[in-house]
Amino acid sequence: MALSENTDLNRQKVVIIGQGYVGLPLAMRCVEAGYRVVGYDTDENKIEALKSQVSPIDDVTSEQIANSLSSDSYFPTSNPIDLKDFDIAVITVPTPLRDNRPDTSFIELAGSTIAKHLRTGSLVVLESTSYPGTTQELLAPILEKGSGLTCGLDFSLGFSPERIDPGNKSWTLKTTPKLISGVDEQSLKKVQRFYEQIVDTVVVSAGVREAEFAKLLENTYRQVNIALVNELAVHANALKIDIWEVIRIAATKPFGFAPFYPGPGVGGHCLPIDPEYLSWKFAQSSGQNSDFIKLATTVNKSMPSYVVQRLIHGLKSRDKDLKNSKVLVIGLSYKKNSSDVRESPALEVIENLVKHGAAVTAFDPFAKVMNSSGFVFVSRLDTSALKESDAVLILTEHDGVNYEEVVRLAPYIFDIRHCVMGQNVEYL
Repeated sequence: MALSENTDLNRQKVVIIGQGYVGLPLAMRCVEAGYRVVGYDTDENKIEALKSQVSPIDDVTSEQIANSLSSDSYFPTSNPIDLKDFDIAVITVPTPLRDNRPDTSFIELAGSTIAKHLRTGSLVVLESTSYPGTTQELLAPILEKGSGLTCGLDFSLGFSPERIDPGNKSWTLKTTPKLISGVDEQSLKKVQRFYEQIVDTVVVSAGVREAEFAKLLENTYRQVNIALVNELAVHANALKIDIWEVIRIAATKPFGFAPFYPGPGVGGHCLPIDPEYLSWKFAQSSGQNSDFIKLATTVNKSMPSYVVQRLIHGLKSRDKDLKNSKVLVIGLSYKKNSSDVRESPALEVIENLVKHGAAVTAFDPFAKVMNSSGFVFVSRLDTSALKESDAVLILTEHDGVNYEEVVRLAPYIFDIRHCVMGQNVEYL
């Protein structure tokens, strides 16, 4: 039996479950493409903010929200009844780790919510990152049980991993190649037809499990290579070798080398978490762990402690103890020019500094919400804080910071990102 479908974009209703870093940009792009979009989220505060034309993330402006609302093409809601009669549903919920195990409860809840409104001819796409097999082995049965319909016969199902890079102006949702897959040929065609309306380039995967694995490979690749250069940075310091110069000259090789740079660890929702999904799946299916993933995780998790130890050594060489020292931290978010502090290693660095008795002031011009227990958080950099500091610790290189003033006024700078130069500067 062929699946019926509504081919008129202006009449097609797209439901996007989750209105965060992945779901909200997708919602705005779908509105631009001509779809009627329902943005669903269980966080009522977020929905109220969206209804008030306030964007909760950096990559979507409040003006975009206002324009989408005024066009009557976007409807944010926390009421599941508003999902009825959808043509396409996209799941963009988080997939955290709980006790070192994948927590798919948000996917399961989203699936159960969608299933109640699933109808013949509908398409469901999972964008949330998870282990290979999630779409077909976990989500499909939930949708079938909740709807009484059969996957592939009555409704279509696919997986298309998100590739959102918060703050990246060069590669947006529209310009980043979109990897897609479907549980059968008909599903794949419908997934492809949908994404071809909203992105420039569609990349077709031979299978769903391959697409799920590919997403985890992308993030594991970065996790492992960042861990490699972090470990080498530690050894290079012991050998009194400038790792930044090593990377610079190695990167002149035009083949077989891609530069990665050391830092205080990895952050965000992807790199600290996604590789663990893959490692868990390996252990479940074969009883074997991934040595590379395990080692990379260990190395990157050790970096906040190493940063603090280096700072202790730097202060000691200047006849100061970390205890009772005034430390000014620049940058709390996990990446440049982003307000995102999820899993940010900077928070662990600060926690360690406080435990050692340091008086910590943290400055970040982008971070919007911060639990500043144990330290002082400021969104403007005071020159007196620079002059009075015993050490300035640069953990994130944000634009808009007057680094010339930092170098001129601070007595000692430990620059983790290699973004300033001066006689008073020490590098990771």
